[in-house]
Amino acid sequence: MLTADSLPMRFELFIATRYLRAKRRQAFIGIITGISILGVAAGVASLIVALAINNGFRQDLQERLIGSTSHVSLLRVADDGIKDWPPLLNRLSKQPHVIAAAPAIFEQVLISRGPRARGAVLKGMIPNYERKVGDLLNTVKEGSATALDEAPPEAEKEKDKDDAWTAASAVHGAPATAESADSLGPIRARVAAMPPIILGKDMADNLGATVGSVVEVTSPQGELTPFGMVPKYTRFRVAGIFSSGFYDYDSSWAFARLSDAQRLFGLGDLISVIEFKVDDIYKADEVAHQLEDAAGSGFMATNWKEQNKALFHALRLERLVTFITIGLIVFVAALNILISLIMMVMEKTRDIAVLMSMGTRNSQVRNVFIAQGVLIGVIGTAIGLLLGYAISYAGGHYHMISLSPEVYSIDYVPFAPRLMDGVLVALVAVGVSFVATLYPSWSAARTLPAEALRYE
Repeated sequence: MLTADSLPMRFELFIATRYLRAKRRQAFIGIITGISILGVAAGVASLIVALAINNGFRQDLQERLIGSTSHVSLLRVADDGIKDWPPLLNRLSKQPHVIAAAPAIFEQVLISRGPRARGAVLKGMIPNYERKVGDLLNTVKEGSATALDEAPPEAEKEKDKDDAWTAASAVHGAPATAESADSLGPIRARVAAMPPIILGKDMADNLGATVGSVVEVTSPQGELTPFGMVPKYTRFRVAGIFSSGFYDYDSSWAFARLSDAQRLFGLGDLISVIEFKVDDIYKADEVAHQLEDAAGSGFMATNWKEQNKALFHALRLERLVTFITIGLIVFVAALNILISLIMMVMEKTRDIAVLMSMGTRNSQVRNVFIAQGVLIGVIGTAIGLLLGYAISYAGGHYHMISLSPEVYSIDYVPFAPRLMDGVLVALVAVGVSFVATLYPSWSAARTLPAEALRYE
């Protein structure tokens, strides 16, 4: 024969489920119980969606940053440029965990077209090397990046001579020939001979530039002449427009050949940085120290974590604040569970007394109400998990919420739900529900059968 002692938890769960299903004389308690379940479900679903959005932003930014920039960058401490870089690059590219290496120059410039001008970061690089450490050249949507692969044509040297002849003619008042005045051939040839440049989409839109347009790139260093320091500039032909989806890059970055950038900035054969791609992005700091030691004194290395440390720290802090603030919904639902169980204990005082007079132990009475509160939490948590993951999947799959890329760097809200987030939220929700049952269950276990049945 089955007794309460042989199957204690089955007995307590049976009573708890009967109390949850039963039609009570006070329907108000049932309403509060339903509100408690809905409150837990809303809190859990909100937490899952919020954490999915936070994780989506973090993953999206991390993927875009890693795809757009190198994992490790080596540069001079004195910022005086890297001399004789080819042997250094070949030696460091053979270091452990290094997949590829590429030389580059980064300088601030002013890019203008007619009355429009924009400040920009001009990156001079060798395309064959660049494609091995970054993906930005693969995001060219208009035109083509293959123009950067071509060596500077001989026509460019002729262009310099032609510009000098044109300037001399203007000074001496020499008339232009009829052919040069009426024919577009020489103009097109001169534009085709200009060094190519790749602009970000937002920058190109702000400048009104399209593929084939001519832009003027001005170096802030300037050039010393008998008349003093004058700005040094070069006219570039827009060969392509890239769209990475990352507003910071699309609005302020441009790419040119390494030789063209060196000529513009007067650097000779110097480069400013050697970029590296490693086999494990989470070991980038370790590899950076190895490369710094291998390069010798006077060099320093940074990695993608250090370069974006403030950004990812802000995302982690936002994640914690989101968890705490939205978790208050679960706390409010726990208060509803507390109120519901207190009213249940008051309503079921006679039933508790009868059970205790039949031999039910105090611990069993306490477990009945603990089980009832935990069941409310489990049901609400299950509903919330299903709802939260369904919303996160729909939002991530269909890009339901649009954003302004000028503000958020991307044009939609990314959702990236994680299983561990669901486990954590479920444990917190059920744990809070359990805590809410402690006082009502303790109060029920202190019921005295004789006092409760005196007036029955």
